[in-house]
Formats: sequence, C-alpha cells, structure tokens
Amino acid sequence: MLTITNYNSDILRDISFSLRRGRHLTILGANGTGKTTLAKVLAGLIPTESVCIEGISPSRVYGKKRAECINYIPAKLEIYDDYLLVEDFLSLAQFESQITTDTTLQKLGISHLMGKPCKTLSSGESQMLLIASALMHQADFTIFDEPTANLDPIRMRLLFTLLQEDTTLKSKIIITHNLDLAYRLDFDILFLHEGKIAFEGSAKAFFSQPQLDTFYGGAVKNLGNHVVVSL
Repeated sequence: MLTITNYNSDILRDISFSLRRGRHLTILGANGTGKTTLAKVLAGLIPTESVCIEGISPSRVYGKKRAECINYIPAKLEIYDDYLLVEDFLSLAQFESQITTDTTLQKLGISHLMGKPCKTLSSGESQMLLIASALMHQADFTIFDEPTANLDPIRMRLLFTLLQEDTTLKSKIIITHNLDLAYRLDFDILFLHEGKIAFEGSAKAFFSQPQLDTFYGGAVKNLGNHVVVSL
C-alpha cells in the first residue's frame, strides 16, 4: 500500500490518498498544478514524513531498499556521462536477474540501440530507453511522468499496450496530458487543480461528459471509443 497523508507545500495542499499494490492510477491536471512535484514527493525525492509505502518512508531509506519499493521515470532522459552506452544505462536499473537487457530491448522493439551512446539517441528513443529501464527495475510502484512525450504513433500504441497489459510492473502511476491514453487505460483517476485534489475515483466517472465539462470547460469531448479535444 502506498499512502500519502495531509501533505502540504508551496505547490500542493492537503494531499491525501492511498493506492493498493496491484492497482494503477493516472494523475491528470493542468500545467503547473503540481503533478511532477507530487511524483517526486511519492518517490522520496522531496523529503517528507507524509508518504508511506509498505511501512517504509521512501525519503528515509536509500539505495536498493528505496529502489525496490518505488521508481520514478522522469519525462526526459538526462545523462551526465557522454560515453554511457544504452546497455550500461540499463544495467544500473537491473534489480531482477531473470530480466535481461536483450529481452527488454527486443520487447520494446529497440534492440538496434544496443551499443549506442545514450547521448546520441533521439528524443523518442530516449523515451523508450526510460521505459525499458522501468521494466528492468520492477519496483513495487512505478511512476511514469509523461511517458508518451516525443513518441511517434507506432511507439505510442506499443506503450499503450504495454501499460495496459504488462504484469511485470506491480503498480503503475501515470502522469499525462494525453486524455485519450488515460481514458483507454481505464486506471483510477486523480485530478489536481491548483495544487489540490479536485477528483479521485474511477475513469468511468471522470470521463463522463458532465465531469469533463466541469474540468475542461467544454474543450474535451467523450466520443465513446475515444476522448478528443474539441478544436
């Protein structure tokens, strides 16, 4: 169980919710409303006593103990060693010996990246490398911050299938502006507005047209099979 209780900061106010292991969550909200800050709080990157994961405060533990309970996958790959190869980067994320680099890259259709320096990857390739690292890491809870950023349609569809069907990642928390992705994944929804939780519940309830009109002022339409921006 992941729990955050009465967390307050300059950005977030009165944040409390829980997520059982094995359940999945999508976090939505406008730019600047605190989604990434919340992710970093949950992952222990911003110290607090308000977060507990399976009896552990992530900001109180370090190294493998924290890494096994929660993993934060940022929106952008940052590499500080210009010579770090793709397989070297993934070796840093490998906690499960039965999952190999070759198998993971093949699963994501990026085996051709083997042997390449991370610094030479395109933005889409970098995004897929981050996703590969999450699969090899296999924390109890995995947070993906804007996982579809920079992905072409083919890779976006591959990622959707992975997020929907993959069972190796025990609990997934998705931060996204892609409302159609959130709708089709059908995970529970947490909607932030001005640093507060404005909605917590099922995707079915959130994506009802009256609820969408409340939060998006008529800019988003539910067409039944997809959710689209009404331009």
